[in-house]
Amino acid sequence: MRILAIRGRNLASLAEPFDIDFRAEPLASAGLFAIAGPTGSGKSTLLDALCLALYDNTPRLRRAGTRGELPDADGSIRAQDPRTLLRRGSAEGRAEVEFVGNDGHDYCATWTVRRAHGRANGRLQATEMQLVRLPEKQAIGNLKTEVLDAIQQRIGLSFEQFT
Repeated sequence: MRILAIRGRNLASLAEPFDIDFRAEPLASAGLFAIAGPTGSGKSTLLDALCLALYDNTPRLRRAGTRGELPDADGSIRAQDPRTLLRRGSAEGRAEVEFVGNDGHDYCATWTVRRAHGRANGRLQATEMQLVRLPEKQAIGNLKTEVLDAIQQRIGLSFEQFT
């Protein structure tokens, strides 16, 4: 697997849409690079976006443990629920990763979370995941479990192995 691009919006500390294209300069010719910045600038959120799009999970959520709840519009949600990474005050968030699979084809994996009625105070809805083969944009899998299985097959790594 080779990561081609990471995109997202309204995730944790990153409110504005972001697009990191590893095929564009200066990253395309960089053998090694660092992601640096002050606390809260979004460094960990980039890893979150990568893992959400591929696995509907993140190392940060795994560290949250099995206890604890966070307040939400109509009650509370578990601290390790991936939807907790939706930025406060946002009605929708998204993580997207383009990658080359083990089969040599390009794919785009997308993770989306929304609140009801497109309102920032709406109830959190179930997350949606999609995997498409590029460039023809052929969807692979219908159910979230099918998409997750298809991604893992094309990457060749489980979440535990990846992280």
